[in-house]
Amino acid sequence: MTTIQREHLVQSVADALQFISYYHPADYIRALSRAYEREQSAAAKDAIAQILTNSRLCAEGHRPVCQDTGIVNVFLRIGMEVRFDFKTSLEDAVNEGVRRAYLNPDNKLRASILADPVGSRKNTGDNTPAVIQMQVVPGGKLEVDVAAKGGGSEAKAKFAMLNPSDSIADWVLKTVPTMGAGWCPPGMLGIGIGGTAEKAMVMAKEALMEPIDMAELKARGPQNKVEELRIELYDKVNSLGIGAQGLGGLSTVLDVKINTYPTHAANQPVAMIPNCAATRHAHFVLDGSGPAELEAPQLSDWPEIAWTPDAKSRRVNLDQLTKAEVAAWKPGERLLLSGRLLTGRDAAHKRIKEFLEQGKALPVDFRNRVIYYVGPVDPVGSEVVGPAGPTTATRMDKFTEMMLSRTGLLGMVGKGERGLAAVEAIRKHKAAYLIAVGGAAYLVAKAIRKSKVLAFEDLGMEAIYEFEVHDMPVTVAVDSNGISVHDTGPAAWSKKIVELKIPVTAA
Repeated sequence: MTTIQREHLVQSVADALQFISYYHPADYIRALSRAYEREQSAAAKDAIAQILTNSRLCAEGHRPVCQDTGIVNVFLRIGMEVRFDFKTSLEDAVNEGVRRAYLNPDNKLRASILADPVGSRKNTGDNTPAVIQMQVVPGGKLEVDVAAKGGGSEAKAKFAMLNPSDSIADWVLKTVPTMGAGWCPPGMLGIGIGGTAEKAMVMAKEALMEPIDMAELKARGPQNKVEELRIELYDKVNSLGIGAQGLGGLSTVLDVKINTYPTHAANQPVAMIPNCAATRHAHFVLDGSGPAELEAPQLSDWPEIAWTPDAKSRRVNLDQLTKAEVAAWKPGERLLLSGRLLTGRDAAHKRIKEFLEQGKALPVDFRNRVIYYVGPVDPVGSEVVGPAGPTTATRMDKFTEMMLSRTGLLGMVGKGERGLAAVEAIRKHKAAYLIAVGGAAYLVAKAIRKSKVLAFEDLGMEAIYEFEVHDMPVTVAVDSNGISVHDTGPAAWSKKIVELKIPVTAA
């Protein structure tokens, strides 16, 4: 009989969450490095270079690869010969590990979990509770998979109850373009087929923790129908030309993983969940001998890529920005922002709307300013701010007309595409939408020289800050004429892939 002590489980969970906050899995780094080498789209190659550079910086500095440090998912496989030396629940022990990890003063992680989701939506303050799945299996060990899933990619999860005669490949290829770029490709697709609705979703999530091995699979060839489907979807999804950050390019997915389970004769449940550029998961085993030990990767696992700004980038002084200057920006143009940059995301925009509806004066002057959709990690040591990458911009689409027509705002910075209504508002008011690279949060934060809260301090990371930035790298995603690179980029590259017969090799 194996005895697992509570402290060993708690510390192992805490250590794993710290570990995955700053170390990408080695298989992901290898696959992304191969994608970088073969990429022919300049915009996509630049984005991948930023992600790889950010990853190495985080590994060296032990700081989060993304400002969104995720909702914790834990899968426990409990051996039938295991006993626990504590009387509290397993959930309590796991959540104590989460709490310890996220409040670690040496690398405090962002608390993103809100209790009472249909009511007050109050932040729990320590990122608990985790989402926990348990399974009892033969043996005398406790196997644990820990993942921290970003909200941007989780928001793109899809499910369909197909007819048994329907094509799964057709559904995937129809659905992936609707996910846009807010899930921060290139990443992985986890697919669950069979069982029931909830079983399919859990299988899709579990699939994301499997190793990236598409290159090896293509080299040896498929040995069953599932492997055939994996290769088919990998090739066809990449042929869509969506590319890194949705800018158009050769690598949208690095792998497609599929789990299956027997299902009812009348059903074909299919779930699909993407994993973003902040791929974070770890596996460990407890056998009663003590806490798990995770082996740190070698820095030699990272490619010798050090991103630097494109020499052709346009430098922008945010403190002297005018409508005429914004109108001169071109779709896909790279900018380096310097000066004072406002921040604000969901909760701040909602409160601004309430102020305007009530006729109250706004606490911040937005005239001729640019707002950054971000919820940063708390700083540690001498940092001005912790990792501060962009959040998904489409969540602010319903506020865009209000912000542009009633506050004097000139521009916005986020990640991913904008919806039709937001693009029309940008065109109508001759504004612009810029994107920073999702998955390069620590790199972006190094451009921030000062930070202070201007309003709504009670909202925590969702408060309105003012950053003073120097050469913060962004790309013009929607120009003042309403032209979106998230439309033009993938359209051009999907055509190039076909016309030039560019091979879709495994990243």
